[in-house]
Amino acid sequence: MTRWVGLLGILLFVGACGTESASDGPVSVGEQPTRPTPTPSPTPPPPTCPQSGASITVGPIDAALGHRAVVVKLTNCRSTPINLNGYPDVAVLDAERRPLKVTVAHGISYMAIDPGPTRIHLNKGESALAAISWSNTVEVAEHKASGTYLRIAHHPGAKPLVWPVDTDLGTTARITLTAWCLKFPE
Repeated sequence: MTRWVGLLGILLFVGACGTESASDGPVSVGEQPTRPTPTPSPTPPPPTCPQSGASITVGPIDAALGHRAVVVKLTNCRSTPINLNGYPDVAVLDAERRPLKVTVAHGISYMAIDPGPTRIHLNKGESALAAISWSNTVEVAEHKASGTYLRIAHHPGAKPLVWPVDTDLGTTARITLTAWCLKFPE
């Protein structure tokens, strides 16, 4: 009797090897399972040194309690110095890259302290920072503003760069900018 139980156990073990469950589905030898291809999101422009010498990059969105911010970094990529004194020039664009009607304010926001305008002298390779903040505040059942891109120039009148940044502005349609600084105040 013990021999039959042992033999039955071995047959059950060997019979279970190499089977696949119904949820795995059939797979041919050498065939790789297909995976869904992710939808590409807008990509930022490649880093280049524009004629102005002001290379601008935008960091990831930082979020807290319905508030959002991105840090903008301007790096001098030319041999002559760049002087800054004030705020970046920023516009919010829709998916077709048309400007949205947005209020642009300078100063302190929930996400960033504005150091105020100061003269900054950047030699080659040196950088300055600014923050762009907004809130996803919905006050009434009005139309919500939402942008897909930010158009950023280091000062009004300079040639801007366009960066893909989803901005969920709620119904306030307002962004707040800090002045350029070498380091954010703590």
